[in-house]
Amino acid sequence: MVMLPYSIEHSLYIYKWMNSKSNYVYEGQYTGEPCSTRSVEEVMQMTIKKTGLEKKASVRTLGHSFATHLLEHGTDLRYIQELLGHNSSRTTEIYTHVSTKSIQQIKSPFDDL
Repeated sequence: MVMLPYSIEHSLYIYKWMNSKSNYVYEGQYTGEPCSTRSVEEVMQMTIKKTGLEKKASVRTLGHSFATHLLEHGTDLRYIQELLGHNSSRTTEIYTHVSTKSIQQIKSPFDDL
C-alpha cells in the first residue's frame, strides 16, 4: 500500500469520472479486474529496458525505495511496517536500510547538555 500525493488527486478524480466503469487506474485482462502481479512486473521490465537503465530493478525495488524515503523523512518504523504489510518489525528493519544521509542528520543527545 502506498499513499498517492495530493498533487495527482484532481487528475485521478477526472480519470475516474471519465472511466466510471472501472475501480482501477490500470485494469487487468478482464474488465473490472486489477492487473496481475506478473503484468506489473513485465511492464516494469519493459520500461527499464526502454529507458536504458543499467541498474537492476524490480517492483520490489519500488517498495524498498518507498520505505527508504519514508524513513529518511522521519516516518516511524512501525508505520512503515504497517504500510508494507509486515507482521514482524524485524522484517521491516531488514527491508529498510538506513541511509548515510539519515545517519548524518542524527543529533547527539550530548548537544543538549
